[in-house]
Amino acid sequence: MSTAAIAVEHLSAGEREARGKAARSEAPRASHAEWSPTPTRANPVDVLEQQAATRVPELVPIRYGRMMASPFAFYRGGAAIMAADLAETPTTSLRVQACGDAHIANFGVYSAPDRSLVFDVNDFDETLPGPWEWDVKRMAASVEIACRQRDEKPTKCRAAVLTAVREYRLAMRSFAGMGNLAVWYSRLDESQLLARFDEEVKPKARDKEIEALQRAARKARGKDSVRALSKLTHEVDGELRFISAPPLLVPIEELLPEAEAADHREIFHELLRRYRATLAHDRRHLLETYRYVHIARKVVGVGSVGTRAWVILLEGGDGQDPLVLQAKEAQPSVLEPYVGASRFHNHGERVVVGQRLMQAASDIFLGWERVTGLDNMERDFYLRQLWDGKGSADIENMPHGRLLAYLKACGWTLARSHARSGDRIAIASYLGSATTFEDALATFAQAYADQNELDHAQLVKAVDEGKIRAQTGI
Repeated sequence: MSTAAIAVEHLSAGEREARGKAARSEAPRASHAEWSPTPTRANPVDVLEQQAATRVPELVPIRYGRMMASPFAFYRGGAAIMAADLAETPTTSLRVQACGDAHIANFGVYSAPDRSLVFDVNDFDETLPGPWEWDVKRMAASVEIACRQRDEKPTKCRAAVLTAVREYRLAMRSFAGMGNLAVWYSRLDESQLLARFDEEVKPKARDKEIEALQRAARKARGKDSVRALSKLTHEVDGELRFISAPPLLVPIEELLPEAEAADHREIFHELLRRYRATLAHDRRHLLETYRYVHIARKVVGVGSVGTRAWVILLEGGDGQDPLVLQAKEAQPSVLEPYVGASRFHNHGERVVVGQRLMQAASDIFLGWERVTGLDNMERDFYLRQLWDGKGSADIENMPHGRLLAYLKACGWTLARSHARSGDRIAIASYLGSATTFEDALATFAQAYADQNELDHAQLVKAVDEGKIRAQTGI
């Protein structure tokens, strides 16, 4: 990590407002409607194949199989494709800690350190300082694509995009009027979700929606290390071990010959020892009360498939006091070719610092470390709890009113995340009180959803022609 001091401007509120209005000359708000592929646009399959070169070869077909499932699944895995496209679109000079992959399936609930359930952005593999507009555009396009998958009419799809982006604009204007600490402490917990956005829910359906929210909260709360213990482990000769469910979950001893497996176990022991130093002292002490038990490779997500991801079983006082950590490889952000390299030499640290900056509350075991020796390479990892009250929305099947409420929560949350790291007054001033920006993004989202469908078709064609291999149904 660079030790050079980062200069911070302390402008007056008036100067920040003027800065935002001046940014309209750099990129007029209506210009964000523009989208068409450039003549030199890379083939989307080639972009995916470039990423595959650094991934576990036998897992790449699973990634392609998952992305083939639908245009929305393809979009979820195509952050690198869109990053290149966004680099050709109008942007202002206003920067934030960008998520880099802010599609609407990358929001959800999880347990905060005080054990309340909070709603927030939950994927930061691509986070890097960059244009705030890119996150909003990725969110907007994901709304259009998801609504098409729900077989919504074009007018309803556009209205849904407008709902999400309008909430971003209104929330940013609200944050612009708040003090720094008030913004920092702002968050959405389960009791606020429906209360804040219930105007989208019909009065007759309100009780049903409250029940649905309570069921989802109970389900999320039950997704913890104890649940992981029952779902992912079994007892072997009196010791807990991860089950074998290849290719999605494979214990270390099944992946490698015994000598190599022993080397990997020692590498991960050392990883845990060094990773502790990235935690706060009290959490470091807590981690030290657990002992190492077992490790396995676990396939996760859509876009992440093929990167190296491991689950580590630790045990407290007895076999019923587990802690399951996930060690996930962090590769360079897809934004890096267009906004510059991270100031952090370790991409795990890049992810963790970005997550802590964007989230209202983060996992108490969130940390990072670099590993030497896996595949004779240096690899960066970030670690966190595998399951800690995590829950995601069933976007495809939820009622329309609940979807609109969910989209408002996403728009509000993304604005809050940007307000923590960027100049919220300048961004709010740029957005203004008119609907110009959301109208432009609704048009952009329609055009980009069309492009995404063409890109998805190219992946399917490449598989059908045998140019690449996909493993479906996994």
